[in-house]
Amino acid sequence: MPRQIVEQKLLNFLTDDLGQGDITATALIPPNLVATAHVIAKENGTLAGIEEATILAEALGLKTQTQTTDGQQIHQNQILLKLTGPAQTILVAERTLLNLLSRMSGIATQTHTLTQQLQTTLTITHNNNPNIRIAATRKSAPGLLYFDKKAVLIGGGDPHRLHLDDMVLIKDNHLALSGSVEEALKKAKTHTSFSKKIEIEVTTPEDALKAAEGGADIIMLDNFSPQQAKETAQTLRQAGHTKVLLEVSGGITPHNLLEYANADINIISIGGLTHSVKALDISLEIVKNV
Repeated sequence: MPRQIVEQKLLNFLTDDLGQGDITATALIPPNLVATAHVIAKENGTLAGIEEATILAEALGLKTQTQTTDGQQIHQNQILLKLTGPAQTILVAERTLLNLLSRMSGIATQTHTLTQQLQTTLTITHNNNPNIRIAATRKSAPGLLYFDKKAVLIGGGDPHRLHLDDMVLIKDNHLALSGSVEEALKKAKTHTSFSKKIEIEVTTPEDALKAAEGGADIIMLDNFSPQQAKETAQTLRQAGHTKVLLEVSGGITPHNLLEYANADINIISIGGLTHSVKALDISLEIVKNV
C-alpha cells in the first residue's frame, strides 16, 4: 500500500486516541523539551509493524533510527527503534505506535511459530504435500484488516481474502438463501468473471463431492475432524478431482494442526491468528532529554 495511504490510516488511529489533545503531557512537559526514546522488546518473537511505527513517527516530525526490520527474530530487551523529537509528541504517539506494533508482532510471531512447526514436521515425516499453507481469515477488528493480514504475511502465512471482491466464497448463509451446492455454484459461475476463483464451504463429504463435480476451484471443509478431512480428500482424489484445492477451517488449534497437515489438504485457515491474537510485549522508554 502506498506510504501516503498508510500514513493517513495511522494518523486516523492517532486522532481517535488523542481527542482534543494530551492534557497530561501538556500540563507536565514544556513544549520545547526535546527527548530521545527507545522502543524495546520485552520478549522474544517475530517483528512486524516496524515500518508502520516509523511512518507514524516521521509523519509527526520525529527523527527515527531503525534498529530492526520486519520479519526479523527479535529477543528480550532488544532496541527496535530510536525516536528523537519534542517530548510531548513522543508521548502523544506512544500508545498508538505500541498498540499496532505489539499486535502485528503478536500475529507474526504466532504465524511464524505455526508455519515453522508445520514445515519441520512435514520434512521429518516426508509428507508429499510440502506446499501446504497456513492462512488467515477475515476475522479481524474493523480498520485493522490490512495490518493484520500484512503481519500474517510477514510471519510466513497466507493472507487469504482481504476484501469481499477478491474471490467468490460461498458460505452456509449463502447456501441457505440461494439453494443447493449445485445451484449456488451454477449462479456463481454465471454471474462472476472468469478471473475470480470460486470457493464453497461444505459440511459433509457428500457436499464436498458435489462441489468438486460442480467446478469449484476451492472447497472449504468446515469443522471436519482430521480423519473426516483425510477421508474426504481421498474420496475426491480417487474420483479424479486432483486439481481442486482443499481447505480446512474451524476448530483448528496448535494442538491438532499437524493432524490436519497429514490429511492431504492444501490450506489450513485459522481465525485465531487475528481474532484472538496475543500481543507481543513491547514498550517505549524515554532515555534522555536532548
